[in-house]
Amino acid sequence: MNRKLTTDDAPLRADAARNRKRILEAAEAVFVERGADASLEEVAKRAGVGIGTLYRRFATRDELLAALSDTRLLELAEASRTRDALGADASVRSFVRELVGHTTHYRGLAASLGAVLKSGAAGCQASSQEAQRLLERAQAAGVIRGDVTVGDLVCVVMAICLSVEQDVTTTSRVDHLVGVFLDGIGTR
Repeated sequence: MNRKLTTDDAPLRADAARNRKRILEAAEAVFVERGADASLEEVAKRAGVGIGTLYRRFATRDELLAALSDTRLLELAEASRTRDALGADASVRSFVRELVGHTTHYRGLAASLGAVLKSGAAGCQASSQEAQRLLERAQAAGVIRGDVTVGDLVCVVMAICLSVEQDVTTTSRVDHLVGVFLDGIGTR
């Protein structure tokens, strides 16, 4: 679903804005504690709103996850744009490592990453555009194969994150796993 989030629509009434803020704060706490697949009823209850209010603000779980991810993904894209001096290969590696870091913020977010990135939220759009820019730059520099897509990068990020979720000892291996993948799609 590519519906624009409420933040891009007309300004909210004051009470609706407070409810949205409370829902986001409650969702952050619940998802950190229980994972991204935690009950939305629990999120609504903790926010002090009815489930209907939650669904009026966020029609799907993915929209809620996108709203929660928005700021972090905007920051990720902005930080990435400042690292062009690192070179094409190192820039892609840094971006993928940081996207893995973001995606492991909530246990279970990896399973929804593709849908979240397509949500239309500003941060999701910015990070997707930055991934495309970095990939094209790396392909033009001849360090990544020309048939690799942003979708491929997202699949690998998801796989690394799912691996980390299943085995906490893998967390220390994120750099290794990112390197294995990027070396595998490299041209050298």
